[in-house]
Amino acid sequence: MNELQHAPTPAAQGGVSPRSGVASVERPAFGLPGVPMFLLWLLGAGAAAVLLGRFPLPGVLLGAALLFALAGFFIVQPNQAMNLTLFGRYVGTERRNGLYWTNPLTVRKSVSLRIRNFNSERLKVNDAGGSPIEIAAVIVWRVVDTARAVFDVEDYAEFVAIQAETALRHLASQYPYDAYEDSRMSLRAHADEVAEALGGELAARLRHAGVEVLEARLSHLAYSPEIAGAMLQRQQAGAVIAARAQIVQGAVGMVEMALRQLSEQDIVTLDEERKAQMVSNLLVVLTSERGTQPVVNAGSLY
Repeated sequence: MNELQHAPTPAAQGGVSPRSGVASVERPAFGLPGVPMFLLWLLGAGAAAVLLGRFPLPGVLLGAALLFALAGFFIVQPNQAMNLTLFGRYVGTERRNGLYWTNPLTVRKSVSLRIRNFNSERLKVNDAGGSPIEIAAVIVWRVVDTARAVFDVEDYAEFVAIQAETALRHLASQYPYDAYEDSRMSLRAHADEVAEALGGELAARLRHAGVEVLEARLSHLAYSPEIAGAMLQRQQAGAVIAARAQIVQGAVGMVEMALRQLSEQDIVTLDEERKAQMVSNLLVVLTSERGTQPVVNAGSLY
């Protein structure tokens, strides 16, 4: 029988190799179609029954051989694979669905190839600015190399859970929760970019376990309760400042338009002092949060 194949793991892939720089490689297993082999087994069983009546010893030997051969049948379900080992040596993986027959001495281990979801627990970590936050992610993954999944890690499902938590903590430390500079990426404002970064890091970590990451996305993101109130006030202050800045910008444009139209249409001539007073009054009216009470001058202009 062929021995377990190994291939060097490139250092550029990142992470720590589970087998000191070598990784298992999946390969097809030896398996004969099960239905023809079962029909052949039935013929042998009939022959054994006939021999038992006439020649007991050959019949007993043939029956024992048929019972031994019966242990070689196995079934592979849809989206399942079967890892085969013989006397502690990996001899291949059967991915084809259906009934098959192989060496009865092999030990078979079923591995699911179905897509799985892993929803991490809420982790309390510090973001790039040192603020404590709560973060969680949902990881969509599946096994693509059964040899690595079974032989290179102790428990590939647990390996996914631990590496997902590690990658999530590392990701949170790379970005701030909220960026107050437009040029900087943040966890809250750049969900797609953060998800892509998380998926890339997980792919590098989980390839050692023969796992492919289909999608990785944050499912929970919030400030920790002890600072949530203060950070909410900061966000509200930022929103108020942005709103007031927009209001002032619009008010200045309206005042400029009013002065220009008064001058172009020669409605009234104002000196610099009266222009300043008019600008002040208009800005108060336009930027005030409450309605203003106008004072009507029924006399002269000045």
